[in-house]
Amino acid sequence: MKKNILTLIISAFTGISCSSQAVSDNTNLSLSDKKATPETVSLYKKLNALAPKGYLFGHQDDLAYGANWKYQNGRSDVKEVCGDYPAVYGWDIAGLEKDDNNNIDGVPFDKMKQYIKEANERGGISTISWHFDNPSTGKNAWDNTPNSLKTILPGEKNHAKFTLWLDKAASFFLSLKDKKGKSIPILLRPYHELTGGWFWWGKGNCTAEEFKTIWKFTFEYLQKKGVHNLIYIYNTSSFSSKETFLENYPGDDYVDILSFDAYQNGEDKSGEKFITEVQSQLKIINEIGIEKHKLTAVAEAGYEAVPDAKWWTGTFSKAIGDYKISYVLLWRNHGWQEKEQKMHYYVPYSGQISEKDFVDFYNLEKTLFEKDIKKALK
Repeated sequence: MKKNILTLIISAFTGISCSSQAVSDNTNLSLSDKKATPETVSLYKKLNALAPKGYLFGHQDDLAYGANWKYQNGRSDVKEVCGDYPAVYGWDIAGLEKDDNNNIDGVPFDKMKQYIKEANERGGISTISWHFDNPSTGKNAWDNTPNSLKTILPGEKNHAKFTLWLDKAASFFLSLKDKKGKSIPILLRPYHELTGGWFWWGKGNCTAEEFKTIWKFTFEYLQKKGVHNLIYIYNTSSFSSKETFLENYPGDDYVDILSFDAYQNGEDKSGEKFITEVQSQLKIINEIGIEKHKLTAVAEAGYEAVPDAKWWTGTFSKAIGDYKISYVLLWRNHGWQEKEQKMHYYVPYSGQISEKDFVDFYNLEKTLFEKDIKKALK
């Protein structure tokens, strides 16, 4: 185990926010879904207990494909580099609303279910986003035609269509069972990157009140359909103030985890801008998390193609700093060579320039991968 007992004892009493202290003793925990399954409550307590000890490392579509491979049982670019699977697995259910067999990234839903079950069996955790189509125009999620969200509100013209979409999502969530028939808990990240304007539910395309209304409706409707295995994540893109982050916040009774997405772009080669921005945003949501007794996370992150050989222990580790976040999820390794497609990856694969540094990152005390989950809770 990468963490020694002395370090864990020290970390339990130093540098931990009130939010972490409040949940680390597993008392006064309260999920927004008051009928959450025992397994979902257990996962929430586990996330709270782990937060003071380090952050869980995640990767989108990790088990489905990677650099020059796809759909090979047991494979993972992360595992092939550091010898361990990620602790968190990201998935997306876009396409479900259209009864597609595969999701937006080509992953068959049947395979996705199997990957979620396999990860859960090993102790891994799955998080789901939904790049669903624009219900007003029929185009994809990036069709940000103004007022599209308004059309799915109760009483509006596309509301019935939207509830059918939620029915399909509910069926998917309810189908996620372990070998004992128990529901597998999922971290759900609906209407993600909501402070950006590029999705039909994003900033400028609906009012704050409309957004809050559809969030609450989604939350209540899924539970009405019997779905009680979800932990709800409020997720923004970049923001500069507490007010901006909370502008569309539906309320403490509808959210379990606070998060944002953060990517380093090619113009910021030194990473200094990335570090400054992530630190600034972590400071803000840490304060909100303490105030509202919520966990925090970086729900998407990365630097495409990771061109910096020391990015993991350098830029990225510095960006997270000493904040007690629950998890961070790196984006996908769309790495197989097909016609008119290029390598598109965010974690190293065998032979990639940052491979060695990623191993050093893996060995940091504050990074938790799949094997670390059970060890850190002993």
